[in-house]
Amino acid sequence: MLKRLLSAIGWLGTVLVFGAVAVRLTRPQWDQAAYWAALAGLVLVVIYLLSQWREFARLFSRKQARYGGLAGLSILAVLGILVLVNYIAVKQDHRWDLTVNKEFSLSPQTEQVLNKLDAPLQMLVFTQEPQFQQFHDRLDPYTYASKQVSVQYIDADKQPLLTKKYGVEAYGTIVFLYKGRTARTTSSTEQDLTNTLLKVITGRKPKIYFTSGHGEKETADTGRSGYSGIEAAMSKENETTAKLVLAQQGSVPADATVVVVAGPTTDFFPQEIDALKQYLARGGKLLMLLDPPAKVDNPPLTNLLALAHEWDMQVGDDVVVDVSGMGRLIGTDASVPVAASYPSNPITEHFNLLTAFPLARSVAPITGGIDGHFAQSFIQTSPQSWAETDIKDLLNGGQVKFNADQGDKRGPVSIACEVSAPVAGADKATPGADTPKPETRVVVVGDSDFASNAALGIQGNRDLFLNMVDWLSQQEDLISIRPRPAGDRRVTMTAAQQVNVTWIVLLLVPGVIFGTGVYTWWRRR
Repeated sequence: MLKRLLSAIGWLGTVLVFGAVAVRLTRPQWDQAAYWAALAGLVLVVIYLLSQWREFARLFSRKQARYGGLAGLSILAVLGILVLVNYIAVKQDHRWDLTVNKEFSLSPQTEQVLNKLDAPLQMLVFTQEPQFQQFHDRLDPYTYASKQVSVQYIDADKQPLLTKKYGVEAYGTIVFLYKGRTARTTSSTEQDLTNTLLKVITGRKPKIYFTSGHGEKETADTGRSGYSGIEAAMSKENETTAKLVLAQQGSVPADATVVVVAGPTTDFFPQEIDALKQYLARGGKLLMLLDPPAKVDNPPLTNLLALAHEWDMQVGDDVVVDVSGMGRLIGTDASVPVAASYPSNPITEHFNLLTAFPLARSVAPITGGIDGHFAQSFIQTSPQSWAETDIKDLLNGGQVKFNADQGDKRGPVSIACEVSAPVAGADKATPGADTPKPETRVVVVGDSDFASNAALGIQGNRDLFLNMVDWLSQQEDLISIRPRPAGDRRVTMTAAQQVNVTWIVLLLVPGVIFGTGVYTWWRRR
């Protein structure tokens, strides 16, 4: 009777151990139960083995059993070494991303943000259990890149109180906790995760004002010429937008991070220019997108051009023509200059996407600077372009050609410049650790249509506009390439190469194997 009981105990312990292993592999969320089941199973197995000590002693008294015991010990030693190696590998984790575009690596933008963490950052993932793994694939690189980052996976259905505490209303919500601040996102793309991370780190949301009253582009306009698409993109960058009518308000609001003048068709009043100057004097940030005249009889933007001139930027009375043929790649003509390479500049650092500018004018730095301001160009058109000064003939649909005698300027033509300057008296102030040093920053682009709804489909237009705003708001952490496209892993071969591969696979390799077998058989005869 006792023998049967001990045997049952041994079998029960074995079942518990193997069951615990199965649960651990198939139901990770039941780790705690699996742990106690495995512990109980091991205790039962040990009790059974202790009850059979006489059988083991009798077995090992034989010579053959001793040899078997030594073999068993060798196997256990090898298994121990494997366990030790696996433990070291877990503790010293290292990854290699062998994809062409580094699809499974974090972008430089994200790494810059993670490297600046000086306190623990916790991510709470609220979703259903079957979805945990897909979030592991996205968030594990963050925990690998920084020891400050930890991730907790929460079943929103099983923990409703915690879900309600953090105001979670949708599966897939990720809550960021950092220094007592909270931010959340419902997207698991790297761009949205890192933008939310930056939001919780900085603790502020830049406010971008778009001027109105002079025919500028409207962020509420969903038409082809509107800016609703770029407004939606800015909201994903944790930036809020608002309308600014300077003629009514008289000054730029104190909470303005950046003021955007997007394609005005009429000039600003002197009082409005004065308001912008006062804003810049206290460390303001201004983005002016100034189109060439749409009609021959349109009045010039004299006051706005003069303001750009004060900041060392000459806005040309011309239209850039690009005959390089690059426009055909995106279905445009010579009136849409295309940029594919960019001068070294913080705005275009790591940026190599194609951008296009429908009907643009030149914007170039003035040699020698103006009042200590020295602008830098960051967008230039191709060498096969030029700045056409005969706007009348061009707008009337006439054929134009380069004519240096009439003032045309051969490419590459600069169509965007930036300038920055310290704020007077800023040296006396002591900004906080998370506050950048006050600077006045101005960007002027000779086109506003590149950021319109109709042009956002062009590869880099959206990112370029966002980079400008990010640089102006002194958020260089956001300036980088957004999500990487998947690389083309197809193997392209000529017809001759395909035939060669076919012969090698079907004849050469099997023939070598067959020949080796025949040779071996012949030698053994």
